[in-house]
Amino acid sequence: MDLEKIRDVGLAAAARAGDVLRRFWGKSYGVKKKGAIDLVTDADVASEKAIKAVIQTAFPRHTIQAEEGGIAAGETACTWIIDPLDGTTNFAHNLPDFSVSIAFSNEDQLLFGVVLNPVNKELFWAMEGKGAYLNGDPVGVSDVQRMQDALLVTGFPYDSKSGLEAIMGRFQRCLQASQGVRRLGSAALDLCYVACGRFEGFWEQNLAPWDTAAGVVIAAQAGATITDFSNGMYSITGDEILATNGLVHEELVTLLR
Repeated sequence: MDLEKIRDVGLAAAARAGDVLRRFWGKSYGVKKKGAIDLVTDADVASEKAIKAVIQTAFPRHTIQAEEGGIAAGETACTWIIDPLDGTTNFAHNLPDFSVSIAFSNEDQLLFGVVLNPVNKELFWAMEGKGAYLNGDPVGVSDVQRMQDALLVTGFPYDSKSGLEAIMGRFQRCLQASQGVRRLGSAALDLCYVACGRFEGFWEQNLAPWDTAAGVVIAAQAGATITDFSNGMYSITGDEILATNGLVHEELVTLLR
């Protein structure tokens, strides 16, 4: 398999989607609700269409799993996992914390990921065995060793009214133990910020594969430790994700239990 071609196509697709989102940014567009607080905009749809066009031109036999369009089954085990606009609520409120997230897997093994913030033009990408990069420069997780010195980030599920007591209990324990906890609204960016050392840890639950797939590749290649809340093996189809610099991982597991 030519992973360099995979990378080049993924980067091209992210750039095309970034152009689309910048054209919508700050302007009027249609907004619909998929749930009580789960939005989809014309920008999501247009971005996904642009990504698919780039990928399908290069790899017409590959499967595409996308947030808005579902699964377009291909003829091989090669799968692209796409979130055309991670952080739609931020986007709809003109907050510049959102991203394009594209991952590639073969035989269920994640091999490549790219995450682009089109507003500040930060481009994160990683490929299996090749490290992680931000705008062409290598990145790695932080060397913070104590939870009291750690800055954390989390997110809340769309169905946060269910299980709210447990969610807020975890939040409170982590807030009390750490230097602070942030909530930015894009899981893909949260993982990238762990990868480049801005955060020491990230946790969230009830995410979809397209929310985390690309960010997981980037964080893992940057040296992050990634598990579920119980320190078990992480899966993009699972209900929980915990990603840290590794040095505060055991303590965060304890706080999340």
